[in-house]
Amino acid sequence: MENTLFAGPKALGAFLRSQRENTAPADIGLPALGRRRTRGLRREEVAQLSGISTTWYTWIEQGRDIVVSPQTLSNIANVLKMKPTERSYLFHLAMQNDPQEEQVVTVEKEVLATVTQMTCPCYLLDLTWNMLAWNAPAEALFSGWLDEDPQPNMMSFMFRHPLSRQLVADWESRASRIVAELRADAMHYPHDRELNNFVQGLSHDSELFRDFWSRQQVVVREGGERVFHHPQQGEVHYRQMTWQLTSNRSIKMIMLMAGSVVQK
Repeated sequence: MENTLFAGPKALGAFLRSQRENTAPADIGLPALGRRRTRGLRREEVAQLSGISTTWYTWIEQGRDIVVSPQTLSNIANVLKMKPTERSYLFHLAMQNDPQEEQVVTVEKEVLATVTQMTCPCYLLDLTWNMLAWNAPAEALFSGWLDEDPQPNMMSFMFRHPLSRQLVADWESRASRIVAELRADAMHYPHDRELNNFVQGLSHDSELFRDFWSRQQVVVREGGERVFHHPQQGEVHYRQMTWQLTSNRSIKMIMLMAGSVVQK
């Protein structure tokens, strides 16, 4: 494994040593018995509580060129009571994916309520593009689908609902892009059963989705101009802004800021 100032075995070892030395026995519920020659926890204590040998843990701290499994890193992070930022940094140094990040957590009610406070079309998407919440302007924009579907899903709308080709300008380009966005999101949750089933289902139902998915393209969801051919409002232009929650990377808030309208 390549070692740099910001990643690799040496950087990982130095960070773990610092975390261990700054963790008092009382911080993790250990009794402070006897006099300690070292600051913080002992290596053998961290190793034992993490379920690995002292030798193996020592090698990690020494920055030896060994591969540390994600589960071992997760155990060490839990033992040292690492904060979310520290835990994220740990996995970055080890060049590993955190298994904890593959757990899709529940969205807070406060986040869901935020959508209704927006005056422009606004909605929340989860990992599989389910519409978790939306406001009245969004429902008006997607009239004929969002106000009728009891379990609306944006990806399903694009590939299964006939209205999408009429409403969304440059449909094929947009459809291809959102599949690439879905693939980019999926790399963070490769073992999520719901996500895997969702992709398999759409691949079965839509030849175009299957073709786009097979292209192996990955892009992040970005802003930009979005054009709709609305049956009542005419040609509507929006500037899309996408926000990702820091507390839940699987959730995105989409805002469509008002632009120009060209009447039919």
